Amino acid sequence: MLEPTPYVELVLDLVERIPAGKVLSYGDVAEYLGAGGPRQVGRVMAYYGGGVPWWRVVRADGSPPPGHEREALRRYRVEGTPLRPAGDRVDMRLARWDGR
Repeated sequence: MLEPTPYVELVLDLVERIPAGKVLSYGDVAEYLGAGGPRQVGRVMAYYGGGVPWWRVVRADGSPPPGHEREALRRYRVEGTPLRPAGDRVDMRLARWDGR
């Protein structure tokens, strides 16, 4: 694995600060940092995100990270993250972290 770049470190630091029960979308992370975009954040999470609360970074529609849906949904329930009525994705209106 490559040595993390400063951008990787910024993404991981932000993800570590997302409180339990809250989420950010990949695009929210990029916007908060003022750098990159959803794809760049997704790439960081795919390669380096295992040591941070990766389940707190979701698609813009509240869908869990691809390939990790079961584990992410389990963690959302444990943390009390608001879910949509069907229970298969996060309710972004209620769960989006404001960054404070």
